[in-house]
Amino acid sequence: MTVGELITKLNFENLTGEVNLDRTITSGYTSDLLSDVIANAAENAVWITVQRHVNILGVAKLKEICAIVVPRNLQVEGVVIEKAKSENIAILRDHHSAFEISGLIYNKLNEGGNG
Repeated sequence: MTVGELITKLNFENLTGEVNLDRTITSGYTSDLLSDVIANAAENAVWITVQRHVNILGVAKLKEICAIVVPRNLQVEGVVIEKAKSENIAILRDHHSAFEISGLIYNKLNEGGNG
């Protein structure tokens, strides 16, 4: 499944426009601890986190994460969104909790043997 397909299927809000829409998602990771994400997230993962500061972009770039999903409609500063666009990292947002988003993404990735 691509980032664009995930946005459509789960009705996520896309904060970064056309960034990474065609990139294929292979897994997901949920954590708010940056060192945990560095140690354990896989390349081409979707990362669910409440963190919204600019440091998440460095972690996402280092781990080649295709999208960051922010739960609970938490606000993301414009400077972070603009930096994400320039770094080619998609930022998505949804009203569900991180727990719920994790389950939704897991289920979508595993539909029809895709995961």
